[in-house]
Amino acid sequence: MNIIEILQQDYENFPADQTYSIYAKNVFFQDPLNQFCGLERYKQMIGFIKRWFGDPKLNLHAIEKSGNTIQTRWTLSWTTPLPWKPRIAIPGWSELKLNAEGLIVCHIDHWSISRLDVIKQHFW
Repeated sequence: MNIIEILQQDYENFPADQTYSIYAKNVFFQDPLNQFCGLERYKQMIGFIKRWFGDPKLNLHAIEKSGNTIQTRWTLSWTTPLPWKPRIAIPGWSELKLNAEGLIVCHIDHWSISRLDVIKQHFW
């Protein structure tokens, strides 16, 4: 399987059965809430999502590779563990950079909505 096929499968299975072997040990990750380096921290973040959010889904809308860059478009959704159980959805895109070995060394997520819009979904 090539990296595009692996990523497609990982998005479909998210957050279970992720293929961490496609990431460099010192991978840099950034999203609107987090910024860190290291595969172990990345695994911890995925584990947090798995434990605390209800029915998380990562729907892949598009994936393209150009040179050492992969761009994906997606919608992340989950049910927040609040008494009224709001379903939250964040549309966004990711930029993944590959090193010479074909491993992901940089994973930057962008949201198409603001953090405030995410908070508002919990109440309206």
